[in-house]
Amino acid sequence: MTTIETDGGTDGLGAWRARATATVPADRARAEQAVRRAYQHAGLAEPETVLWADSPRAAVTLIRQLTNRGPSVREEVRSAPWARERRRLHDELGAEGWSAHWAATGGRLWESTQALVDRIRAGVLQDLVGRDTGKEAAEVRVLLLDAVCGQHDAPWLAAFPADDGPLGALTEVCASAGWWWPFARVAVVSERPVELHRDEAGRLDNGDGPALAYPDGFALHAWRGMPVPADFLAELRSLTPSRIREEENAELRRVMLEYYGYDRYLTDSGARHLHQDETGTLWRIDLPADEPVVMVEVLNSTPEPDGTRRTYWLRVPPSTRTAKEGVAWTFGIGTESYAPLRET
Repeated sequence: MTTIETDGGTDGLGAWRARATATVPADRARAEQAVRRAYQHAGLAEPETVLWADSPRAAVTLIRQLTNRGPSVREEVRSAPWARERRRLHDELGAEGWSAHWAATGGRLWESTQALVDRIRAGVLQDLVGRDTGKEAAEVRVLLLDAVCGQHDAPWLAAFPADDGPLGALTEVCASAGWWWPFARVAVVSERPVELHRDEAGRLDNGDGPALAYPDGFALHAWRGMPVPADFLAELRSLTPSRIREEENAELRRVMLEYYGYDRYLTDSGARHLHQDETGTLWRIDLPADEPVVMVEVLNSTPEPDGTRRTYWLRVPPSTRTAKEGVAWTFGIGTESYAPLRET
């Protein structure tokens, strides 16, 4: 099997990870020079102007206001050089060799970085168009997909040998700025984030503020990878058992329980243990002047990326007498029909 040496090898992977997660201000002069080189290597005239924005959200807003930007040249600047180099390496290494090479380089950064890219796209879309699914939302989606991801292109750039050509120019932008958009007459470049908080599994995670934040205030909030509203995090510090019980969103209620602590919640709620079997544990919380809260405590059989297992709380009818009966009820079936081959 043929092997090659790249900056994405074992020794250089830390540098690529640092680029992907950098939260320092962009090196604007270096980035602009690299952007112009990328145009030159693509056989294009340099952009007449390079404009800066403080976040991907601000960049998309700016681009939509430009009337003379010309068509996107992302294919020429980024996609075509990437495809040529990947094809060359695939031919040189063979299918098995390429697969092993990718696993040892960019593949080690891909999952967490791509998850971050997807979250940023979703966050920008939510901020700019909300729940709209019409023409405006489609326009924003196209612009987000048309971005060259700058620092977040680190995984695939790590798999290719360094050169003085188009990939070298893209690497320079990766090392000095955030996302950018190449158009025929204008290039728009985004600043890098100023905050990035992730858990040991690489998921966005911060219980005290934004998990990802940009200089202009565009931010994403998350708890162990799950998107949450900004005001929800502030509320966590003053949680009470009654507030947890009132939460209708099951995923947000799970976050509340994890933050508050399951054992503490059961103790503070005066919960009584009713039943336990292979499906879970049934608890009952008696409430004054209201019907009791009966919940099944279920441990997910599928581990999280960090090896832990999530505990879920399923609210079931007060008449429930066994854990299995409660779990079966959530699937809309009777106890006698609930016999999963594999619980997830």
